[in-house]
Amino acid sequence: MSSLHNTPHLTLLGSAQHDIFNALCVHNRRRRSAYLVVVALSIALLVFAKEYFPPEQFFGSSAPTSAIDITTPNSEKHNLTDGQPPLPTATVEPVIFTLIMWSEDSALEGAILIKSIILYNTKPSDIHIICDDEAEEVLRSRLTLIQNPPRHIRVWFYKPSWQSMLDRVKREGSIATDHSAGLPGLMKLFIHEIIPPTVKKGIYIDTDAIFITDPSLLWNVFDTLRPETAFVMGSHPDQVAPEWNDASRICSCIMLLDLDKLRSLRLMDSSVYRALDDFPALSPVAFRAKYGEPSGEHGRYDNVRLGDQGYWWAIVDYRPDLFEPLSYDYEVTTCLLDTYSTGLGDDIITEDEEISRQSHVKGTPQEGHIILPKILHFNCLHGHVLYYEWPGWSNPNDGLTIRWGSAVAYHKGYKWIWFNQGQKHNSEHTLEMFTIANIKFADEIVEK
Repeated sequence: MSSLHNTPHLTLLGSAQHDIFNALCVHNRRRRSAYLVVVALSIALLVFAKEYFPPEQFFGSSAPTSAIDITTPNSEKHNLTDGQPPLPTATVEPVIFTLIMWSEDSALEGAILIKSIILYNTKPSDIHIICDDEAEEVLRSRLTLIQNPPRHIRVWFYKPSWQSMLDRVKREGSIATDHSAGLPGLMKLFIHEIIPPTVKKGIYIDTDAIFITDPSLLWNVFDTLRPETAFVMGSHPDQVAPEWNDASRICSCIMLLDLDKLRSLRLMDSSVYRALDDFPALSPVAFRAKYGEPSGEHGRYDNVRLGDQGYWWAIVDYRPDLFEPLSYDYEVTTCLLDTYSTGLGDDIITEDEEISRQSHVKGTPQEGHIILPKILHFNCLHGHVLYYEWPGWSNPNDGLTIRWGSAVAYHKGYKWIWFNQGQKHNSEHTLEMFTIANIKFADEIVEK
């Protein structure tokens, strides 16, 4: 009876519970829908932020701003006893330079060249420098001022001894020089033997030159060359000079060198190679074709002028298939050629008018093509060892000063600390230096 008496209450209770359950379900569904809306809005906001705002606004200066993933070698722990730099690990290919700076004065000029490389290069830079102690000291004193450059930079100092260079020339057997660049200047013929084989190609530039635009443009010229081309340099067929055996018809001041090809061709001879008796070096037959048998002191050439350039000229003349001319864009030179009558100023000139004003281009590969200056070469400025101290720069009426004086002043005066524009604690924005002493030439390694 009691159960019969409680039945209405149970019915009412069950009905109430059912209503509460339905209410809760509706409430939960609404809350779940609200949650989903909030999540969707959050995702949308994150996507919007990533698309329209730089990551450093949210994560600080340590956030990478590109997809480049560079694993940099530790300069203190890295083992360089084999004389070979590590292979580049950046997803962006570095621009590779193979330079020679021997003496303090050479490095003082070369430092400005390096400054211009860092200033304009839009890619990482790998800079290989054949140098002595004085040059390394000058360069390190400046490069250490750069803590976080805008792009990754690696610098190697290769330190052959004076005696080792003398010995290499002796093993070659025929070359000599009366040029002011002396023995270190002849090393331009042996860059491929000093720089290790992990470095496949490189840009060589004399120390008295500077970039005024992106060096990667010059690096990209490698991609346009014929498969058989081994070296590229300026060609001046109009510069006839019998007293120099016409070696002025090229300029070895700026060169693109396919180091791999020069190694495989065995560019320069050696007593070691002759003893192997497998295949001859390229240069001896080229030298004899141009200059005859060496008849100077100790059986060496005494009739070759302009140092290494005279020997390069013999090789170019004998094997033109290995050579391609470099655009004058990359060799705006002050030596005899008046920088082709181009220079700063008159900024709204048309291309046709600029071409009509160009000089020293008739009969050259540049004839009919506009010169768009990318490298300035301040050679043949007599009166001082360092080109930027040439007395003519103080004369406001001098033609060269009018054309390029302000460019010299700007690059000379640009402060090294101004390169600290990269992100701190980011491996993409570091500069590393390595010293490699006791250099052995490639023929010495073959001998072993």
